[in-house]
Amino acid sequence: MNERQAKLLAAIIDQFIETAVPVGSTELLRHSHTFRLSGATIRNEMRVLGEEGFLEQPHVSAGRIPTAKGYRVYVREFIQPSTLELKVKRKFDTLKEQYFRRKDQERVYESVSLLSQMIPDIAFATVPHKDQVYYLGLANVLRQPEFQSNPLMATGVVEVLEGRITDFLKQTQVDEQVRYYIGEEHILPQMQSCGAMLTSYKLRGESGVIGIIGPMRMDYAYNTAALELVADLLRSA
Repeated sequence: MNERQAKLLAAIIDQFIETAVPVGSTELLRHSHTFRLSGATIRNEMRVLGEEGFLEQPHVSAGRIPTAKGYRVYVREFIQPSTLELKVKRKFDTLKEQYFRRKDQERVYESVSLLSQMIPDIAFATVPHKDQVYYLGLANVLRQPEFQSNPLMATGVVEVLEGRITDFLKQTQVDEQVRYYIGEEHILPQMQSCGAMLTSYKLRGESGVIGIIGPMRMDYAYNTAALELVADLLRSA
């Protein structure tokens, strides 16, 4: 196979990969600007490549398609990774970011689930990269006497978790220390009969908050230890 035939074979395979349609001389000239050859010359070279087993003609009036032998030569000698690296890398970067964001969400949810199993209160966490909050343990606090005797308190906490938790967090100091907000320290009226404890964490450079909400009489010492352990686990990601 000479250099011209090699370039022709590579161009035919590239076009066939893209279109899945047998490639004829006219289509090849229309889609490729690298050949300054007549249609007759290209047809002759395609005939030679066919005779040598690199191309085949599925029908008499059809163009050519690569054979297995043609593909083997193509992947061994003609692939130019540099021409595809950017396209592949862009696709990879997009999928990689989606993958890590999904893993971030899973990690945050698993941390909230772990914390909720350790405490009799509500565990929650914000998800970095997303305007999203996971919370578990509402059934825990609904069994507490304060919430059973005052259903509006429970309703207020649910409203905060489902819509206004970000407002609350924006107006509070959050860092890697455990911070406490008790009673009237809460900016939101729905939270003023409750206690909250918060701490921050980071995943891939983005900050989130993990914390506990419960009745004002919750066991702060126990909950602090539980929150620190789970937050440290989350930070180690």
